[in-house]
Amino acid sequence: MASALIESIRPRQWTKNLVLFAGVIFAQRLGNPEDVATAFVAFALFCFLSGAVYLINDLLDAKADRQHPLKRSRPIASGRLSPQAALTAALVFSALGLSLAFWINQLLGWMALAYFLLSSTYSLTVKHIVILDAMSVAIGFVIRAAAGAQAIRVPISPWLLLCALLLALFLALTKRRHELLLLEENAVSHRPILAEYNPYLLDQMIAVVTASTLVCYSLYTLWPETVQKFGTHNLALTIPFVLFGILRYLYLVHHKREGGRPERILVNDLPFIINLLLWLAVAIMVLYGPESLR
Repeated sequence: MASALIESIRPRQWTKNLVLFAGVIFAQRLGNPEDVATAFVAFALFCFLSGAVYLINDLLDAKADRQHPLKRSRPIASGRLSPQAALTAALVFSALGLSLAFWINQLLGWMALAYFLLSSTYSLTVKHIVILDAMSVAIGFVIRAAAGAQAIRVPISPWLLLCALLLALFLALTKRRHELLLLEENAVSHRPILAEYNPYLLDQMIAVVTASTLVCYSLYTLWPETVQKFGTHNLALTIPFVLFGILRYLYLVHHKREGGRPERILVNDLPFIINLLLWLAVAIMVLYGPESLR
């Protein structure tokens, strides 16, 4: 049962919570051990909350998951984890996550509660409302990015929040496209909202969000307030890595029929991993390196 429970809380998908570190990185606090430790605690508590949400979602979707070629092997759908055990674990994880959040500071606690309620509402109703289903997933990323900054009590640029929104929306739409093409005639029986989408519509939405993401990030790096804050224009050197990452992801979605599990691309696709590490290295060099390198 322990292994089934671990599988159900989906540790691989906790990579989505890495957005919480945006605050400590772009606030130039990586050299502050206390802030870094707090950021890790915030990451951990959102992992607890994410795990609880995944358990709740799988409980609600167990019947539909049994119709999915991949999801039918999930512990709850396959019967390897009982609904009673899953519900108990969800209550424990959510209580632990929220307690940690309020312990760090009150506003972070309310943000964590908002994330948990939004995610739970998504599982109950919002995932059945076209467009809002993807938007709610994206808003969850924005809350996490803002929470990461609030955990160490630093402001976060609205541009970064907008980037988080657009990037998460991009991932959500490509996932819808993957499911629609993978399941074909069984798509609607698995996820009823897919009846409101078609590949052409999703491709149009993805195109809009893709362009908006790149433009938004580029404007952030070149915005006068950003240049003044970091004392350099060189953050724009990270733009090519963002462009490559988006294009690589689109290549995997369209040519390799990936996109159903973004976390797998993050940990399995070597070109994507190398590009992400290069983006991080250049960003840290620009933000933290000697002025001569800026």
